[in-house]
Amino acid sequence: MKKIVVIGGGITGLSTMHYLQKLKNEKSLDIELVLVEANDYLGGKIHTVQENDFIMEVGADSIVARNEAITQLIEELQLEDKKVYNSTGISYIYTNNELHAIPVDTVFGIPTSIESLNSSTLVSEAGKKEALKDLVLPNETFTKESSVGSFLEYFLGKELVEKQIVPVLSGVYSGDLNKLTIATTLPYLIDYKNKYGSIIKGLEENKAKFQAAANKKFISFENGLSTLIDRLEEVLSEFTIIKGVATKKVEKKDGRYSVLLTNGETIEADSVVLATPHHVAQAILQDEQLDTDFKKLKNSSLISVYLGFDIPDEQLPAEGTGFIVSENSDVKCNACTWTSRKWTHTSKDNQLLVRMFYKSVSPAFESMKDMTEDELVEVALQDIEMSLKLTGKPKVIEVTKWNDQMPNYHLAHGEAIQSLTAKMSDEMPNVILAGCSYYGVGIAACIKNGKETAEQIMGKFNSK
Repeated sequence: MKKIVVIGGGITGLSTMHYLQKLKNEKSLDIELVLVEANDYLGGKIHTVQENDFIMEVGADSIVARNEAITQLIEELQLEDKKVYNSTGISYIYTNNELHAIPVDTVFGIPTSIESLNSSTLVSEAGKKEALKDLVLPNETFTKESSVGSFLEYFLGKELVEKQIVPVLSGVYSGDLNKLTIATTLPYLIDYKNKYGSIIKGLEENKAKFQAAANKKFISFENGLSTLIDRLEEVLSEFTIIKGVATKKVEKKDGRYSVLLTNGETIEADSVVLATPHHVAQAILQDEQLDTDFKKLKNSSLISVYLGFDIPDEQLPAEGTGFIVSENSDVKCNACTWTSRKWTHTSKDNQLLVRMFYKSVSPAFESMKDMTEDELVEVALQDIEMSLKLTGKPKVIEVTKWNDQMPNYHLAHGEAIQSLTAKMSDEMPNVILAGCSYYGVGIAACIKNGKETAEQIMGKFNSK
């Protein structure tokens, strides 16, 4: 009997286990599966909290709906009847202490037509004129490994990028766009530029695809994202799941691997999946030859503050779902989601629930990272009063700090991953790195990675 140990009970680890189980049953294989999770609960950054008729996600709040990996998994887990979709509405950028609507016909703030460009109240006439150079400038130097920030600024101009695109994209990718590659952010943009001669024209030609995705763009579940985690744990009940125990070390021994746990137990395995943050995997492997590559991988930080009020959410601007903050504003937050408006299932009585985001890319973050919960709530309340002109004492508070746990795909990320996996293949051929530290952020990307990891493991076993 072969034994596979998956370390890390987040969505990548659980997806890996699910697809290993599926392949095992399809092929009638004699395989034992073990999942080890350091926390007392499964899910990692997916964790739902319910309090006073509010539903709050302390980590990820939704899943991209159009991704095939999540569609397939939801069907397999028979969760279709539990799905809910986001309400669509206007997104704003808070700049110069005012809310400005992001033009409707944009993709991550990038205009999909000349009309969309001209409708923006965020960009001056000079900035709009500068953006038109995209229609005539050819791409002679940029590749998918180029900086996405440099690429966009070269063709669309500094003002449009800084005032309308950077706030949106930085909110999604939690990093400096000049240090992120086109490949790891929006790879189709360079394809459009090369094919149509213009980013704007390329988006316009493919507008139907983006408009179709705009409605029902994101998925959650009527009782929160933990519904997905709970169901995965339920269907994996026939295998061993160890919670509340961390992994100390993985050692190679006689062609197999010894997994040493902090409770003193040792598990012998034929294959090990490290579905943990990269710094945890580095500590578990304790291999100096891998440290150089591991150290090239970067994380950023995030503070999330939920505030639930005894105020009807109709007091928010009509048809809006939240705002992103540009650099020249007096609030400290990077973004604010009007959760009760965007996700109606999160507030049973249509009372106001907002979520404030404070990211390490913000100049204010350094002074906030060591604040107490009370101090952070005070900052959040000041931001709400300044931006939305709302005052009130919250009846529900949920503060979460994700310190150095948000993957940041900088320009050298891909090269570091290639080097790391090559060394791992030579030194520890049946130990596999998986998860958002390496192969894509977002729940759907992690599910896809989990499925591919399961297939990789089974492929190796079948080839012997």
